Amino acid sequence: MELRKCAVIGAGTMGAGIAAHMANAGAEVVLLDLDAEVASRAVERQVKVGGFMLPGFADRVRTGSTRTDMALLADADWIVEAVAERLEIKRALFAEIARFRKPGSVLSSNTSTIPLRELVEGMNPALARDVLIAHFFNPPRQMRLLELVSGPRTDPGTVARLSRFIDVALGKSIVACNDTPGFIANRIGCFWLAAGLGEALRLGIDVETADAAMGKPFGLPRTGIFGLYDLIGIDLMPGLIRSLQANLPTEDAIQAYDAEPARVTAMLERGLTGRKGGGGFYRMAAGRGGREVLDLSGGEYRDPRPAPVLEGEPRRLMAGTDLAARYAWAVMSRTLAYAASLVPEIADRPDQVDEAMRLGYGWTYGPFELIDRIGAEWLAGRLAEDGQPVPALLQAASAGGFYRVADGAREVLAPRESGAVHARLEPAEGVIALPALRLTRQPVWSSEAASLWDLDDGVGLFAFHTKLNVFTPPLIDAVQQVAAVVPRYFDALVAGNDGPVFSAGADLKTMLALSEGNDRAGLEAFLLAGQRAFDALACAPFPVVGAVGALAVGGGCEFLLHAHRVVAHAEARIGLVEAQVGLVPGWGGVAAWLARHQAAGLEAGEAASATLRAVVRGVTWPGAFPAQEARLLRPDDRIVMNADRLIADARAVALALRPGFRPPAAPDLHLPPRAVLDGVVDDLTSFLAPHDRVIARALAGILSGDGRPVSASDLTARVTECFLDLALTEPTRARMRQMIATGKPLRN
Repeated sequence: MELRKCAVIGAGTMGAGIAAHMANAGAEVVLLDLDAEVASRAVERQVKVGGFMLPGFADRVRTGSTRTDMALLADADWIVEAVAERLEIKRALFAEIARFRKPGSVLSSNTSTIPLRELVEGMNPALARDVLIAHFFNPPRQMRLLELVSGPRTDPGTVARLSRFIDVALGKSIVACNDTPGFIANRIGCFWLAAGLGEALRLGIDVETADAAMGKPFGLPRTGIFGLYDLIGIDLMPGLIRSLQANLPTEDAIQAYDAEPARVTAMLERGLTGRKGGGGFYRMAAGRGGREVLDLSGGEYRDPRPAPVLEGEPRRLMAGTDLAARYAWAVMSRTLAYAASLVPEIADRPDQVDEAMRLGYGWTYGPFELIDRIGAEWLAGRLAEDGQPVPALLQAASAGGFYRVADGAREVLAPRESGAVHARLEPAEGVIALPALRLTRQPVWSSEAASLWDLDDGVGLFAFHTKLNVFTPPLIDAVQQVAAVVPRYFDALVAGNDGPVFSAGADLKTMLALSEGNDRAGLEAFLLAGQRAFDALACAPFPVVGAVGALAVGGGCEFLLHAHRVVAHAEARIGLVEAQVGLVPGWGGVAAWLARHQAAGLEAGEAASATLRAVVRGVTWPGAFPAQEARLLRPDDRIVMNADRLIADARAVALALRPGFRPPAAPDLHLPPRAVLDGVVDDLTSFLAPHDRVIARALAGILSGDGRPVSASDLTARVTECFLDLALTEPTRARMRQMIATGKPLRN
């Protein structure tokens, strides 16, 4: 059974966010609350805060009241309960849902604190078999983690059916959790936060130093402990910790920490609840800009002190003797030992815990990956020296760590009844993971900037290796070489990369060096090399499919415009941003985008105007759906919700294109009279910085014509001269310098 219609009961922040993301996935959604107006306003708020990938997706959500509209659940395939965290309320709601639901529909709770066994206690077996916990993280659109809890009464078919939808349609990474308080991420995350606050108060460390110690050395988010308290809400944290303490045994390590220390109580009495309350451990300084920091000893705000620069390996920091080192040891040794003590209680394997903490709390490395970086043997020995208990699983890892590579596959140390053994980690079905591919295969071709891999069935994978996958001269050369090499080995090609960045565009450092040397010939050679390389792929006798994860801008976007098809993650940010560095797209992007507008039926003036407006603004579209509306993606390009499935889906598209493939012929372009575009420039002038006006006027000249058709290559030749003229101006150099130095545009 496919899940075509979903329902959410409870239109609070989480419930409304879940409903919005279900609509993003294309589902028909019902959102109910006690008051129908509350549900309606919740949808409006989701539009404002970006819960919907396109504002129009809100039309997929129908709102109503639980008092009068429960019949709307009758044809729902999945019903989500997202009401208050009170067992009696949830049980009463489940009983009411049972009166309206169709047999076989899935019923899940978004609870983060109540065990499944308590939810289904005394429940009719026909209902209990379809009930489980699917715990989303906030905000539901952006947070990839979903903790899934099933029990002995849950039908395995229900779990499989829902898991497939959550994975493919919603794009979530599912971590199977055991039915324990707090599940995985909040069980460890709340302990880490409680320990971070408690140890800071015990040691007398200041907020800035504590957060510096909890940041870069361990690969933890820049917020640190206290910034995260402010983000979550200082008023909410005591309740979360108390809930865990109430449901966990007296010997659990979290019982050692006060859920609401006196300093926190004093803050709450003053209304200091964090970011939402105008101040927490940090606040914006009134009337003078900048931040102030709460002094933990006196409770007053002060200017921040310079935090120590803490870099390097985490073990070096933990082994130190200064205050930051003692704090880092106190918090992280306890947190890592706590995580090690919880497997297999909360999860069957350490890798599940690591994934939950990476995706749920933004850790670069999960607890067990951190232990391997620190050294399991060293950590166990130091814990023993300090008189702290050493968990059995940590002791078992002392010989060789938790992760290893054996027989071309990654393995993890997992507990078994007979003792801990290494278990093979297999990619999920339908997922091609490049790191796993590299463990088992060698590239069929490689250079310093790129490599070519075999994806089987005659499909190759072209991967970039430069920093941010920018198009340096060696990478441009690699594109041309691969266009020639592919037919020897493959008859279809996917272009995709390991990380989230497809490509951040042309190498600015190369262009700036040429510009500052007034080397017009060098700039022209760089530009023409890129044009030839991209044209070689566009005209290739095999299909080329671009697989874009999180970012494809500038030259990266132009590469996609030359691909025969694109598979894009729904959250991919795509755009021709060259105007931000004082340039125009020089590798065929202007002609390709204009052609897309004309293919959509826009007449010459409309198509040229739309192209000019978008190029001069240098917009990065905030997702694949907006990029598709802007025609940077075609109607038949594929948008996928799960980034892990990107390469596999692109491979499937390449295979589908292969039979009888011929590269499409470049269309003729039709350009309006100059007066049409001069009017557009006049409309834009008041919104543009001085150098943007120069770019706009130059684009108006490029995109103007006399009524005769113009080829894409002729238009690109015009763009080339404009690009070279702009590149040798001081305002463009200033923009490039600032972008290289700060990553932010200069509007001069």
